[in-house]
Amino acid sequence: MGSCSSEKKAEQTSFDFSPTVKILKETPKTFPKQEVPKNLAIPDGMVYVPGGYTQIGTTDGMDFEKPMFWVEVKPFFMDISPVTVGQFREFIKATNYKTYAENFGDGGFFDTDAKGWILKKGVNWEYPQGKDQPKAPDNHPVTQVSWYDAVAYAKWAGKRLPSEIEWEHAARNAKNDRNLYPFGNEIIKDGKPLANTWNGVFPNYNKNTDGFFYTSPVGYFGKTPLGLTDMTGNVWQWCDNWKINYADIAQGIMPTDTTEKVEKGGSFLCEPGWCHGYRVSGRSFTSPETSLMHVGFRCVK
Repeated sequence: MGSCSSEKKAEQTSFDFSPTVKILKETPKTFPKQEVPKNLAIPDGMVYVPGGYTQIGTTDGMDFEKPMFWVEVKPFFMDISPVTVGQFREFIKATNYKTYAENFGDGGFFDTDAKGWILKKGVNWEYPQGKDQPKAPDNHPVTQVSWYDAVAYAKWAGKRLPSEIEWEHAARNAKNDRNLYPFGNEIIKDGKPLANTWNGVFPNYNKNTDGFFYTSPVGYFGKTPLGLTDMTGNVWQWCDNWKINYADIAQGIMPTDTTEKVEKGGSFLCEPGWCHGYRVSGRSFTSPETSLMHVGFRCVK
C-alpha cells in the first residue's frame, strides 16, 4: 500500500526567463560586488556587463512598467552603441540581404506636417525619411529595420538581441541604479541636453534645442557610467522577447501573446507629456515585421 507524505513540496522561489536571466520571487539577501574578471578579452566595440541583481520596472510610471520584480542576470557583452548605418551596410554587402521595408516597399514615417504616422513609399535603412530626403549618415543608428532584420544582422555578426531585462540591467549600470536615466535624474545639465529627444510639445512643435530633429550620431551625447552610449533617446532599440505582463512574469507566468516585440530606450520623438519612454523603465511594443524611422537595435553576446 502507498503511504502519504506529510512533507510539503518547497515553493519555487525562482525560474528561468532565458538562459541568462532568472526571475526571483523574493528579494535577494546579499548583493555580491561585481568585478570585471582579470585578463578578460572584451570584443571590439563592446562593453562587459557584470552579472548581478536588478529590480525591473518602477512604481512611478506607466501601468505596463509595474509591478517591480527582482531578477538575477548573468554577465554578458553589449555593443557600446546601437548598430550604425555603416555597420548595417557591411552586412548588406556581405549577404545581399533585403530588409522587410525593402520587400514591402514602405515603412513607418512620422509626418510632422500632418502630425501623425503614415506608411511612406520608398523608405528603407538607407533612406529612413524617404528617397526625397538625403541618405542617413553612416555614423547614425540604422533605422527602418524590422525585428527580423535586426535578428538577421545579429546572427551574421555572431551576436544576438538582448532581452528587455538584460537591456534594463545594463541601463541600471549593472548595479540596480534607481535613477530615471542611466546618468542621473536630469536630462539637461548646465543648460546642455544629455540625450536626443523631442524638445517641445509633441507633436505640435520641436524647439530642437539638442541640435537634432531626427537621429544623431551614435555616442554624440557621451557614455553611461558603464560605458554605453545612446541608452536614452535617439532611437528605440529592439529587444529579443515578446511583450510580457510584469504582474504575470513576477509570478512565473510566461508570455503567450506573440504579436509584439519589446523596445527599450526611447527616441528623438519622445517627450514626457506624450511619451517619457527614454526613462530606464520605459517600454514600447511593436509587431516584429514593422519598420519605423525611430527604431534601431544593438547586440549582445
